[in-house]
Amino acid sequence: MSRQLHARRIEGIDKNVWVEFTQLAAEYKAVNLGQGFPDFPPPSFVQEAFCKAVSGGFALHQYTRAFGHPPLVKILAKFFGRIVGRDIDPLDDILVTVGAYQALFCTFQALIDDGDEVIIIEPFFDCYQPMVKMAGGKCVYVPLRPKKDKCETSADWVLSPGELASKFTSHTKAIILNTPNNPLGKVFNREELQVISDLCIKHDVLCISDEVYEWLTYNGAKHIKIASLPGMWERTITIGSAGKTFSATGWKVGWAIGSTHILKHLRTVHQNSVYHCPTAAQEAVAHGFQREFEQFGKPESYFIQLPANLQVKRQKLAQCLKSVGLQPIIPEGGYFMMADISAIKANLPDLPGQDEPYDHRFVKWLIKNKRLATIPVSAFYSHEHCKDFPNYIRFCFAKEDFTLNAAEKILQEWSESK
Repeated sequence: MSRQLHARRIEGIDKNVWVEFTQLAAEYKAVNLGQGFPDFPPPSFVQEAFCKAVSGGFALHQYTRAFGHPPLVKILAKFFGRIVGRDIDPLDDILVTVGAYQALFCTFQALIDDGDEVIIIEPFFDCYQPMVKMAGGKCVYVPLRPKKDKCETSADWVLSPGELASKFTSHTKAIILNTPNNPLGKVFNREELQVISDLCIKHDVLCISDEVYEWLTYNGAKHIKIASLPGMWERTITIGSAGKTFSATGWKVGWAIGSTHILKHLRTVHQNSVYHCPTAAQEAVAHGFQREFEQFGKPESYFIQLPANLQVKRQKLAQCLKSVGLQPIIPEGGYFMMADISAIKANLPDLPGQDEPYDHRFVKWLIKNKRLATIPVSAFYSHEHCKDFPNYIRFCFAKEDFTLNAAEKILQEWSESK
């Protein structure tokens, strides 16, 4: 055919870091600390709820309410209403989606129009950029920058209030916040959230808050929902994930929470795309949240046990990286740890592919030669800023000990051979 087949809105967004590096890791049978999924099972209480759902009567094998299974939206409203300190309407203020990915897609498609500017804080989860572009929006970037005198933890990476304020214009429609941040692990504190909140209110801008790692915080870092700040409920869309909450990423249950005057537009996109989400998985997630509502704040709560378990794994990985000359950025939250590889550059051979960012070439070399898979951090930056952060790679520590031990062995053998 001589006619152009593809829609112009997908031009330039065909490449995907997950497709490329996941295929490479599989090809070389690498120990995979790249992809962000646990290789340990979900808690038994949600597994049992899922089994009960699929072995029950006909209803849980058929369509449920298109915008969210009633038991699930009711407990989500009850659970998160207590956290944000307000009544949440389960039928109007919550949309259940096929994972957080679809919640984000519905948000951008429903709210971003041609020419709208969307501020993206860097580093950012890589789907934000193509989703904004597909909606016709323009991405405007503002990076977190490491403090010049200190760069040990994710808390040492900060926004410049002045630089952030300069990005707001009459065309700004929304800002995307990701806390805890992927890949950095930064947990935005109340003062930082207040800066963002004040600018959103001043310029009448929406806040899209991706909080899928909200329960995974360490060493006293506290996750605060920006929707709970004065004046922000009316302009915030909060994105959540059962996959990250209950270590069941394959279930693909997510949600968007916000005022009905915003959520009604997301529902329009949802009903004209997937229309409906799997019933049994929603039933199981509802049981999980009901159990956690009853155990909230108690030692038996999975939301306390999981971060405690991951904090040990985080420390294990950090010590391993330090021992081989990599400088980890200790995350305050999330699944991931960035590491600075600049100190070991001199000990590496010339890496092929000079047209690629250095971290991409390094990760490919690591997979092919050491059978260890990670992710290059420049993939989480815009073209204009990726050159400023060429020496970082991302590790996932939400893995079984045998996976982390295998990675540690690879790194130790590599260090001894240098």
